[in-house]
Amino acid sequence: MLVAVGALTYAVAEDGGSTGTPGADSADAGFARDMAVHHQQAVEMSYIVRDRTKDEEIRRLAYDIAQTQANQRGMLLGWLDLWELPKASSDAPMTWMGMGDMPVGEDGALMPGMATNTEMKKLQGLSGKQAEIFFLQLMTAHHKGGIHMAEGCVDKCAVGVEKRLAQTMVNGQQSEIDLMADMLKERGAKPRS
Repeated sequence: MLVAVGALTYAVAEDGGSTGTPGADSADAGFARDMAVHHQQAVEMSYIVRDRTKDEEIRRLAYDIAQTQANQRGMLLGWLDLWELPKASSDAPMTWMGMGDMPVGEDGALMPGMATNTEMKKLQGLSGKQAEIFFLQLMTAHHKGGIHMAEGCVDKCAVGVEKRLAQTMVNGQQSEIDLMADMLKERGAKPRS
């Protein structure tokens, strides 16, 4: 798997859909930086719930989300390395989408869909069905925010392989949102509005 990730990361250098290396303020770099941060929180939430429930269906979903998003995060950070661009920016999150003037996220929620520090702490304190429901609700919102960002990259990014990864994120996360809606229903709950 690592060889495949490395090959895909390296493919950016040979990508026919782009013209040269993206700049530090490009949509390509902004998406890579912001989505790497967004994905990191999804990985953290997934590992928290995996340890807070014995439900195999939730544990499997959490494992899949953690593995997928950790691998994608590695690709995004790898591309920034290939482009010799910084992994952090002084610009506000989502500036590359024209949303840099959005209100600063509260309590550590830097971008749409991200859980607050308080919500993360609450998830750590729950177990069993309560942890499952809260995780599914948080992850549904998280995926919706991620889809919004990935659609922005599909629209604004110039590097073909990155646009394709973004579309894969849209498709995969929408599928997981549908699955999580069913899982919430089975537990007598609904996504948070």
